[in-house]
Amino acid sequence: MPSAISGVKYYSSPEVLAECAISRQTLWRWRKEGKIPAGQRFRDGSVLYTESEYQAVKDYANSVEPIDPGSENQLQFFK
Repeated sequence: MPSAISGVKYYSSPEVLAECAISRQTLWRWRKEGKIPAGQRFRDGSVLYTESEYQAVKDYANSVEPIDPGSENQLQFFK
């Protein structure tokens, strides 16, 4: 359940993780890579997300990306 601070609804990182079914490491990696909003730092050091930031994380978590055929990380079964 989001918290209200100065009349603005904020979602905590654990709420975002649970809703998106992703790990903490995935959330931090996406933030570091600039794929999702960084959120807002609260006075206790926790990261909070506004409604629009929360929605952006959910949208990204539920998106589909094409596989780059030239990616060296892609497994090759047949040559």
